[in-house]
Amino acid sequence: MNRIIRWLPAVVWMALIFYMSHQTGDDLGTLLPFFQNWFPWMASFDWGHFIAYFVLALTYYGAMFPRWAGWGGKALVVVLCLLYGVTDEFHQRFVEDRTPDLMDLRNDTIGAAIAMAVVSLPPVDRLLRKLIRR
Repeated sequence: MNRIIRWLPAVVWMALIFYMSHQTGDDLGTLLPFFQNWFPWMASFDWGHFIAYFVLALTYYGAMFPRWAGWGGKALVVVLCLLYGVTDEFHQRFVEDRTPDLMDLRNDTIGAAIAMAVVSLPPVDRLLRKLIRR
């Protein structure tokens, strides 16, 4: 039962990503133009994908922690996020005004990888281990 509860945040977050991917292009009120005005050199970077997969990676890692806390587990988290990103982009083929985009997949993977880099920082790792013991 404990394993199911640990995976629940990841499943809920994947459902949220699926829901957002099912919205038409017009339905999405994106912050992309805001970021493009302030950071024009990042015009092709979609912060929504980055943040969504950063959080997804954290939820996966939380479900797998502490058993998979090493580099192998962190690499597995990034691969799982990449695979879910592939299914997300495939899903968008069937949504009005949405298309699959390799740049979105790039942003998904960057978000997941940076999340794993953050949890690798010694202070963050110590905090996670302390919280999980409770």
